[in-house]
Amino acid sequence: MQQHPLPTILLMGPPNVGKSVIFSRLTGLNVSCANYPGTTVSLSAGRLLLNDLEAVLLDVPGTYTLSATNEAELVAVSMLKGHSQTKLSDNSHCGVQSNVNEEMISGNKPAAALCVIDAVNLESSLFLLLQVLHHKIPVVAVLNRIDLASDRGRSVDTSYLSRELGIPVVPTIAIEGRGLEEIKNTLSEIVKHGFGSCCSRQYVPSSVESDNEETLWHKAEALYRKAVGAGGNGGRRAERRHKLGLKMLKPWPGIPIALAVLTVVFGIVVGLGMGLRQLLLLPLFRGLLIPVISGAVEQVTGPGTFRDILIGEYGFLVKGLEWPFALVMPYVISFYFALSLLEDSGYMPRLAGLVDGILNRVGLRGSGIIPLILGYGCGIPAIMATRALGSRKERLVVTAMICMAVPCVSQTGAIISLLAERSIIVVVALFTLSFLVLAGTGLVVELLVRGKREQTVMEVPELLPPRLDVVGKKVWMRIKNYLTDGALPMIGAVALAAVLYESGAMAAIGRILSPLVTQWLRLPQEASVPLVLGILRRELSVLPLMEMDLTLTQLFVGAAVGLFYVPCIAIVATVAREFSLKLSLIMLLATSSFAFLMGGLISRTVSLFF
Repeated sequence: MQQHPLPTILLMGPPNVGKSVIFSRLTGLNVSCANYPGTTVSLSAGRLLLNDLEAVLLDVPGTYTLSATNEAELVAVSMLKGHSQTKLSDNSHCGVQSNVNEEMISGNKPAAALCVIDAVNLESSLFLLLQVLHHKIPVVAVLNRIDLASDRGRSVDTSYLSRELGIPVVPTIAIEGRGLEEIKNTLSEIVKHGFGSCCSRQYVPSSVESDNEETLWHKAEALYRKAVGAGGNGGRRAERRHKLGLKMLKPWPGIPIALAVLTVVFGIVVGLGMGLRQLLLLPLFRGLLIPVISGAVEQVTGPGTFRDILIGEYGFLVKGLEWPFALVMPYVISFYFALSLLEDSGYMPRLAGLVDGILNRVGLRGSGIIPLILGYGCGIPAIMATRALGSRKERLVVTAMICMAVPCVSQTGAIISLLAERSIIVVVALFTLSFLVLAGTGLVVELLVRGKREQTVMEVPELLPPRLDVVGKKVWMRIKNYLTDGALPMIGAVALAAVLYESGAMAAIGRILSPLVTQWLRLPQEASVPLVLGILRRELSVLPLMEMDLTLTQLFVGAAVGLFYVPCIAIVATVAREFSLKLSLIMLLATSSFAFLMGGLISRTVSLFF
């Protein structure tokens, strides 16, 4: 049955202002919310209940201006004009369970816009708000993070802003849910009775009718000066955090701090992951669950191919449980815990500002590091996050770097599981090699692709102690995503591998690849099997090596080939969708060729010294 369109309300605002938290609380959907720019780079939608009314809330990409200089700004302007033919994106990798389809979204101009402004960085937010007002739709300003402004010893006169702008200004602390009911009530009045029911002026204040950006900046500055006042002598701790945050942006002491932070992150990922693996999950699966499953299968099936498919060398009831849950999932948990700490503390954009000069050499801005780091979780949302970058050239450079040398969290877990128990030094060496290849890829693509780099413009959020409740929710949400998007496909791939192995098809493929594997890579012939599996799931190019009696050098070669090997099928499809099928095939050929080239060179280089 065709559904009638519901009133559409846009949720707008700059990145890193709590917009995704507000969206999640108003609609009840789980949306990834991080303390850095680039979280929301695709359109998300959810139903919004306004007392006895229903509406659709569209989460527009975060943007600092409406100058339409990048894709995020173009989408924002398009939605303000009512061009809602934009397809709703598949947000399954971002933790969104949407309860809206495209038939519910009106093609007319939006009924209203919620513009989230930042009480801590108010002046730039007011500039965006003034630009939104020029599109002549009802606007409700949401003044978020008033608690942080208070910590800094500042107060914001919302009554003055409301009178001067002629629109409702609702103070909120989104992370605690404060002010959200007032937002709903205000929107309900607008949808029911029109903008004049709650606002003193119609759409655009006469004092800001000019759309000249310089004029709007002067107006935003004047509003800021009159609306913000000192809140006493408090905020000493916040002021110290502010000074520390500024120091983190400078080479000294920013670089030593960055190295220390990254060392701690590496320690959390390896140490916590290894502890969960060895002390909890491996004993649980190998000591309890798998023996019970194997015993049950042996009771109901006789010896033969069918039993071997279930519990044999690649038995999917054994390896299909052990690999995704006991070997990979511990590092998924530890990685996302460390990543959530970085996100929620506000350190990520400081790292971006610090490495801006380095990334400039490969044609990127500092903010390009955000999708690169996201890639260590999953390459799909990382490639989608490149939409927030300023030019197509930047997007291509970052996408190539992700495909070539950024392992996803499942592959990272597999690599650490393979190498860490034999030598932590080898783990460090492999990821050092990965970073070198990452930089080299950026340099090469920068030379090959025409285009220019945009100027770096990025707002740096407040430096805050991470809230463990927020970190816990984000880790849990991402673990759930791993179970559906990582573990289940891996189980399916292992089941297919078991059938191919027991039927002899895998051995036939292995014989074809044998000269390349045994002579060039200097690995045993059975190492051909992981190369075939790696086409299905990238981490499966590494995990089977654990079952083989390999030397440390062979493990390093195998892990290096797995690291640079073909991206998973989902990433290839994402590149084709975001750019073109031709580019995705080029990436596929380049990564696989480079993986084998690097593996053979490593094998021969190491043999010269050992």
